[in-house]
Amino acid sequence: MISKEEDDLEDSGDCHGPPATCNGESEPPPPTPATSTAVLDPFDPARLRLSQDFGASLGVKKAMLTVPVRKPAKEWWIQVHPDETYRIQTGVIELKEDREIYLVDPSLWSELSTESTFGPRALFTAVNRQGVVFLWAIRLPGPDGKIDDWNRSALEAATMAVGRWVRGASNMGLGAYDVFEATAELPSPNWPDTPFKELLRTAFKDRFIDSLDHLVVRRLRGMA
Repeated sequence: MISKEEDDLEDSGDCHGPPATCNGESEPPPPTPATSTAVLDPFDPARLRLSQDFGASLGVKKAMLTVPVRKPAKEWWIQVHPDETYRIQTGVIELKEDREIYLVDPSLWSELSTESTFGPRALFTAVNRQGVVFLWAIRLPGPDGKIDDWNRSALEAATMAVGRWVRGASNMGLGAYDVFEATAELPSPNWPDTPFKELLRTAFKDRFIDSLDHLVVRRLRGMA
């Protein structure tokens, strides 16, 4: 004969844990002990200080809204873009009194070749230490192959400025530019990833001559 105590043991099976686990339910996890967190000071300078790559961390990209076409200022240290696709030899009209250079469409070069203000130029993409990107326009030799010492020394300076910080200074007695190379270990420039054609578009957006009816051409010919 089975005693009542043995009968109760058989009915309960082998489960000796809490009732919830014996009924097929998972046991709830133990409560997580409370952890203490340090109170952040909202005015802690270490939290408020901008990092060096703040712009990059936000995904900020500088828009190239203006690209000057000019000579470097005498106090500028500059570099020329090392990629040859960021330079071009082309035809322009230069109005020295207005200090403006107009890019001329190739279809008009022959027609404007007799204009004293028209001539070939090398356009170099350059940057100064302040991060100002500009197009450095330098006169090229004419049809006779001649070039003055000012522009010859400027072309030499542009060649020196590829990958190096240089500064040019006018030497009136010499009739040419003196070129100086930085001796300190200066950081390399941050070149924009803007394609060269977009730099040209921005630089000459209001100074592109594609017709003989352009106001500049009409003025040069006494028609406006």
